[in-house]
Amino acid sequence: MPLLEHLRELRRRLVISAIAIATGTTVAWFFYEPLINLVRRPWEEFQRSGAARGVEVPDLVITGIATPFTLQLQVTVVAGIVATSPIWLYEIWAFITPGLHKREKRWTVIFLAAAVPLFAAGVWLAYAFLPKGLQILLGFTPENFTNLITVSEYFTFVTRMLLVFGVAFLLPVFVVLLNAVGVLTAERLRSWWRGITFGVFIFASVATPTGDPWTMLALATPMLILLFIAFAIAWFNDRRRRDADS
Repeated sequence: MPLLEHLRELRRRLVISAIAIATGTTVAWFFYEPLINLVRRPWEEFQRSGAARGVEVPDLVITGIATPFTLQLQVTVVAGIVATSPIWLYEIWAFITPGLHKREKRWTVIFLAAAVPLFAAGVWLAYAFLPKGLQILLGFTPENFTNLITVSEYFTFVTRMLLVFGVAFLLPVFVVLLNAVGVLTAERLRSWWRGITFGVFIFASVATPTGDPWTMLALATPMLILLFIAFAIAWFNDRRRRDADS
């Protein structure tokens, strides 16, 4: 396919993804109350844990006239991105599949069947670790000081955590994808295992906004396990190819 055709195909895939996310955002707009309560829940859990330790945790505050509207827009856009992940993940895959043989396109179903649950699992794990991350970060507040957290700042923190974990859990899927199209072999992955392990821990330490070792391990450990599973799949796929060629 010529470069211009590739660019047109990319534009088409991006437009489809944008329309899907916009539609998801519109639907999420009508469910804003339960969504904002879901976002607020880790903070409430953090408040309860602080009360159990005898520490008073202030409530979230809103500053600015337009902030409530901006907050609602941000919450619904993120909800739209998460809810429509099967569509834009498929569009990412579909942009690659024109270069595959017909028999290799069966990986589309496998890709979606693995990518969507893994993205959701990453988001769920980040959500579960939010109260602990808040406790660690805000624990550095000096005594006799009140740390007033705005809702916008808190939501930015939550969004970054959710998306970082969700996208990180997709990495093994793309490793398998590259192996399926013949770009990356299991032997090459095996030779890179030290660098991959080091890179995962560096990524986890930089990408997680908390910066504490527990959240870093919460991201790095499942990533390494999933990459090991991806290596096993790549090894099996390479062996199957060799048997078919012999």
